Amino acid sequence: MTNDVVPGRLYGVGLGPGDPELVTVKAARLIEAADVVAYHAAGHGRSNARAIAAGYLRDGQLEEALIYPVTTGTTDHPGGYQGAIDEFYEQAAARLAAHLDAGRDVVVLAEGDPFFYGSYMHMHKRLAHRYETTVVPGVTSVSAAAAVLGRPLMERDEVLTVLPGTLPPDELAHRLAATDSAAVMKLGRTFDGVRSALERAGRLDDAFYVERATMAAERVGRLSEVDPASVPYFSMALLPSPAATAFMTGTAEPRAGGVTVVGLGPGAGEWLTPEARRALAEADDVVGYQTYVDRVPIGPRQRRHASDNRVEAERAAFALDLAKRGRRVAVVSSGDPGVFAMAAAVLEVAEDPQWKDVPVRIVPGLTAAQAVASRVGAPLGHDFCVVSLSDRLKPWPVIETRLAGAAAADLVIAIYNPASKTRREQLVRARELLLEHRAASTPVVVGRDVGGPEESVRVTTLGELDPATVDMRCLLIVGSSQTKAVTRGDGDTFVYTPRHYPG
Repeated sequence: MTNDVVPGRLYGVGLGPGDPELVTVKAARLIEAADVVAYHAAGHGRSNARAIAAGYLRDGQLEEALIYPVTTGTTDHPGGYQGAIDEFYEQAAARLAAHLDAGRDVVVLAEGDPFFYGSYMHMHKRLAHRYETTVVPGVTSVSAAAAVLGRPLMERDEVLTVLPGTLPPDELAHRLAATDSAAVMKLGRTFDGVRSALERAGRLDDAFYVERATMAAERVGRLSEVDPASVPYFSMALLPSPAATAFMTGTAEPRAGGVTVVGLGPGAGEWLTPEARRALAEADDVVGYQTYVDRVPIGPRQRRHASDNRVEAERAAFALDLAKRGRRVAVVSSGDPGVFAMAAAVLEVAEDPQWKDVPVRIVPGLTAAQAVASRVGAPLGHDFCVVSLSDRLKPWPVIETRLAGAAAADLVIAIYNPASKTRREQLVRARELLLEHRAASTPVVVGRDVGGPEESVRVTTLGELDPATVDMRCLLIVGSSQTKAVTRGDGDTFVYTPRHYPG
């Protein structure tokens, strides 16, 4: 470029979803005025973008067809598919830069909107910092699909989520369950996975299919009725506004309320089950101990109701009362709600006749005992029992009797609530009692905050266990006479209880 040449200007111009009449006035003016019109195309050379803009082109314009070297994941490029695409974008940007350096204005055509899953953005990233640039928005395919379908995407405080169909089905199902309305782009070869995700999220019956919205080959229908073999890339799955759909179909009556007691698992997000994710996403209200409520991502339409950990009956009654008034309530517990948690409390309170018609459902979760055991191997590989050392809801003599019975039966024992700030002597006494039945060399696993940010796991013995190092966030697993602690060649210690037992 010589010093007296003023560089051209780069335009990313959105063309809308396909109907040439949906091209904006500004986009049409810029296309006609451009020195160079560039567009992406597949290997056959045909370009949907150029076809949409054809009526706005003029004689004498230069055209740059940016033809993809590959459109699937199959390629001989040493960098694989991504390497081939990155190289193509660099070369395409260099071609456009040559025109800009020569003083020519360049319009890059973009289907839909340039910054909405569009190829233009790859040119923008490589050129916008070097040249004056203007981006002209266009009608997105999502907006077009909703218009063709004749259903609003969202209203009031509903949440719309736009997702690529290329996400793993498990991730899609999680996100679909957690939103009010959604658009899933890029179907084609991903259709089976998207359909599976909608089914797992409990949203398949609400899903619509829109193909080539606003084009001559437009197709609309229920997604569950679509033949997967007939689905092209230019199609999407749409979950429109639940409120608007209910109103339009005459099903806007208030849904019956209910209580779902949900197990959040020990702490790590990846340990939350898909069923639990769906239950949380569907809830109007989330009720629980403050620490557990804080672990739940709350949607804009949901309400949080956090309380102290010592008011289980009151919390259960509050949740049941909300449900009786038509609310869908999730009562959350750490681990599994049926193991020293809220499921029993809710069911007990629900015996009151005033709540006899309120549906109650329990959604299981990974227990703390399972999580701690997994970190060291398989200490729960044979018969085991679970005991809480908390004497707040049961007398200490009962706990002693149960510990002695479990120890005498040679069961592996998972100990919950081993100690707290005010309960320090219980674990001291429990250790003494267990040593009356078990060798001092019996393996003991101490897991603290497993699945959380302060996770620690250590293996010791019953003889060396120091109760002073244990607090409420710990769970202990005391082995049986058959439990083994083995240090492997890499230095890791594994604890397991064989599945066979000596006769």
